Amino acid sequence: MKFRTMIAGACTALAISMAGPVLARDGEGQTVTKNFEAAIPNIPGKSLIAVEVDYQPGAASAPHTHAKSAFIYAYVISGAIESKVNDGETRIYTAGESWSEPPGATHSISRNASKTEPAKLLAVFILDANDKALTTPIK
Repeated sequence: MKFRTMIAGACTALAISMAGPVLARDGEGQTVTKNFEAAIPNIPGKSLIAVEVDYQPGAASAPHTHAKSAFIYAYVISGAIESKVNDGETRIYTAGESWSEPPGATHSISRNASKTEPAKLLAVFILDANDKALTTPIK
């Protein structure tokens, strides 16, 4: 039974990873592209989802929270991203720098720090497999 479960998980992960990217407009001047999604085979009930967030110059995300179970690792691919999580300091991260967000965190600031250059980050979510909404705007 364990072998079948491992094979099924591997096939599912392969099928999901081969699916084309999903594009979504999250806000003015921001594009979110899912680039990977898979169940974590050795942690039942958990998934890993990676998205790229492209910001046009001066673009920002609305303040938001993420899925309650989500631990997030964010890595700046290019440009500079200004970020504030919970009551932490507002900080500018440049290409090659990263931060994390604990489950249930409030992301009050997430924006391109430049008015003239684009910026891109990779956000990796580890979350409960049944959590579907990765981002919920704060109203």
